[in-house]
Amino acid sequence: MGGAARAGPARLAALVLLACSLWPARADNASQEYYTALINVTVREPGRGAPLTFRIDRGRYGLDSPKAEVRGQVLAPLPIHGVADHLGCDPQTRFFVPPNIKQWIALLQRGNCTFKEKISRAAFHNAVAVVIYNNKSKEEPVTMTHPGTGDIIAVMITELRGKDILSYLEKNISVQMTIAVGTRIPPKNFSRSSLIFVSISFIVLMIISSAWLIFYFIQKIRYTNARDRNQRRLGDAAKKAISKLTTRTVKKGDKETDPDFDHCAVCIESYKQNDVVRILPCKHVFHKSCVDPWLSEHCTCPMCKLNILKALGIVPNLPCTDNVAFDMERLTRTQAVNRRSALGDLASDNALGLEPLRTSGISPLPQDGELTPRAGEINIAVTKEWFIIASFGLLSALTLCYMIIRATASLNANEVEWF
Repeated sequence: MGGAARAGPARLAALVLLACSLWPARADNASQEYYTALINVTVREPGRGAPLTFRIDRGRYGLDSPKAEVRGQVLAPLPIHGVADHLGCDPQTRFFVPPNIKQWIALLQRGNCTFKEKISRAAFHNAVAVVIYNNKSKEEPVTMTHPGTGDIIAVMITELRGKDILSYLEKNISVQMTIAVGTRIPPKNFSRSSLIFVSISFIVLMIISSAWLIFYFIQKIRYTNARDRNQRRLGDAAKKAISKLTTRTVKKGDKETDPDFDHCAVCIESYKQNDVVRILPCKHVFHKSCVDPWLSEHCTCPMCKLNILKALGIVPNLPCTDNVAFDMERLTRTQAVNRRSALGDLASDNALGLEPLRTSGISPLPQDGELTPRAGEINIAVTKEWFIIASFGLLSALTLCYMIIRATASLNANEVEWF
């Protein structure tokens, strides 16, 4: 049990550390702020009266791009060897810039090379800005990382909008674009460092809980072993005490055969001729076959709870554990003289023994169940402990899963990409 408890946190720690080591290094910048870009596109088709205008609200400035407004005509790369070039990664990438255009904006597709290469190649041909559209239709724009690209403005838009603009350019339709600075998006509070912190905290918590469980079960095993040893010692002492008790056979005319004599308190049967009875130090009489098993297990009189081990001078180091017997010291805790009188009565066959103690004014002793928890109560307590431990473990696991999902979603929403 202890090994399993130790193995759980160890496996969890290994998995979390492995996940953290495999996490992309570029996610470290996911907590940085970024700016949205507001893009107005104007399409002037020949033979059409009013130009077509639409707006792109989901653009995003690159991390290393100047956050400034720019305006110009949109141009796409020329085909290379008859094959359309949408990526701008080839060293032979060229742009055809009409002589009457002073400022122009390059339109490129994401992929194949880094953002820095695309932007640098467009800047080499004197573009004032680069608009890169995504290569995944269902993915939002990301914050591009392109250090060392200078003053050229870089913006990313969605694939859908990028292909809409490209479709006009392929038809040699003039497209004008205006890029303006939108909203500043603050850094996300939950980053990779937060995820690692939560994971380490969870692991430490699980280790502490496992250590507590190990300590708890060690103590429980020690208690169980000590209890078993005491029970064996008490069993041996009980056998020794039983061998010292008086037994006799009921004969005709004995008082036990009298109809008014008390029945055996164990089997509730009257005494008959030739019955073997056991006489306890308290002078209570029982069938030998009835009371011996009881005394072997409980060490006490079934009626007055007298501890026969103490009454006969056979006193173990520990009291009876299964059922705490009648304690002579507790019986006479008010007056030591009463205890000596009671022991003197035990030595006399004609004495009444401890029977009068029932009416002697001494407060009744607690019953067995009041002094020692019963097995059912112990089981209920253990069940409650396991329920609390299981609930705590489940809650911790759900909390960790929630934190990881939230961190993953946050990192995806605020992703920084190099290409």
